[in-house]
Amino acid sequence: MVAEFIVTIFLGLGLLAVGLGVVGILRFPDVYTRLHAETKMTTCGAIFICIAVVITEIGAYLASGEMQYAVLGLHTVLALAALVFTNAIGAHAIGRAAYRAGVRPDPAVVDRMKGVNTDD
Repeated sequence: MVAEFIVTIFLGLGLLAVGLGVVGILRFPDVYTRLHAETKMTTCGAIFICIAVVITEIGAYLASGEMQYAVLGLHTVLALAALVFTNAIGAHAIGRAAYRAGVRPDPAVVDRMKGVNTDD
């Protein structure tokens, strides 16, 4: 009963984080702030959702003793690790490509990359 409540809390936090990322995409003025909001909130939401899955799988493994639940929990952790790394790397690549393509930040946003050599 307590585990189900904790899983529900983590799922709710994950869905809230992903929902806030969607709001960030809709509300922020340029590609850089949108990318920042979506990357941070998607990663945070995925972490919470994966924690809920792992807790569920641990409970199922302890209740039944079947190894398939432990394997699913391990796969969830590996998928989360891959998501965390690729999300950050992908966001950096998209932001750098946008800057090199001439997409500049909204004037209300501070551009600290002015004067940086973009030829490399």
